[in-house]
Amino acid sequence: MSAILIAVAAFLCLSVAALGMMHVYPKLPARHRDDDTNTVVRLVANIFVVMASLVFGLMINSAKNTFEGIDDNVHSFAINLILLDRTLRTYGLAGNDARQYLIAYVEGAIVDPERADATLHQEPNSDQQRLDTVGNSLAAIQPADSLHESMLADARQQYNRIVEQRWTIVEQSEGAIPMPVIGMLIAWLSLIFASFGYRAPPNAVVIAMFVVSAMFIAVSVYVVLDMDIPFSGAIQISDAPLRRALAEMKV
Repeated sequence: MSAILIAVAAFLCLSVAALGMMHVYPKLPARHRDDDTNTVVRLVANIFVVMASLVFGLMINSAKNTFEGIDDNVHSFAINLILLDRTLRTYGLAGNDARQYLIAYVEGAIVDPERADATLHQEPNSDQQRLDTVGNSLAAIQPADSLHESMLADARQQYNRIVEQRWTIVEQSEGAIPMPVIGMLIAWLSLIFASFGYRAPPNAVVIAMFVVSAMFIAVSVYVVLDMDIPFSGAIQISDAPLRRALAEMKV
C-alpha cells in the first residue's frame, strides 16, 4: 500500500474517532458520562500516548537509518563506477566497448534509479541488462600481456563489487517498517483521539483542532513512510553522486 493511501487512512481514522466520540457522548447513559468514567478514559489514553510515542519514534529512527544507509551506498556505488571507468580507460582500446556500456548504464540509472519494483518482481529491467552487458564485454576481453591481465582482473573485481552494491541498494529500497506496526500505531492513535473527543465541547474550534491535528499526524506518517522507500515519492535519494560520476566518465 502506498504511503499516500496510508496517510489518508490515518487521517480518516483519527478524524472519525474524535468527531464520532464527540457525537456519541451526549447519547450515552449518565453512568457512562460521570467523572469516574472520565478519569479511567484519560488514564487509559495516557498509556497509549506513551506507547504510540515510542513506536512512532522507532519508525522515524528506522526510516532515517534506511534513508541514510542507502544514501551512503549510492555514494560508494558512484565511486566504484568512476574507478571501473578509469581502469577501463587505462586498459586501452580493448576496454572502450565496456566503457560505453557502463556510461549507458549510468545514464539509465539516473533517468529511472534502480527500478527496484521491476527487479524484485522479476520484470524486464533494462538497467540490469545494461550492467550485464558490461560484464559480458569484460569477459570477452583477451589481455595481450601480464600488465593488461592484471588490469583486467582489477576491472572484473570492480565490476563484481558494483553488481553486489547494486543488489544491496535494490534489496534495501522496499522499506523496513512492517505494515502490522503501522496498523497498530494508527489504531492506538485512533483510540487516543476518541478519548479526546470524549467530553469535548461540540463547537467549531474543537472540531477544527481535531481535523487539523489529524491532518498533521497523517502528514507525519506519510513523511516517515516516504523516507522508508527512498526511490519513490516526495523524499528521494539524490542522484547527484551518479551525475558527478557520469560527468567524470564523459571527460
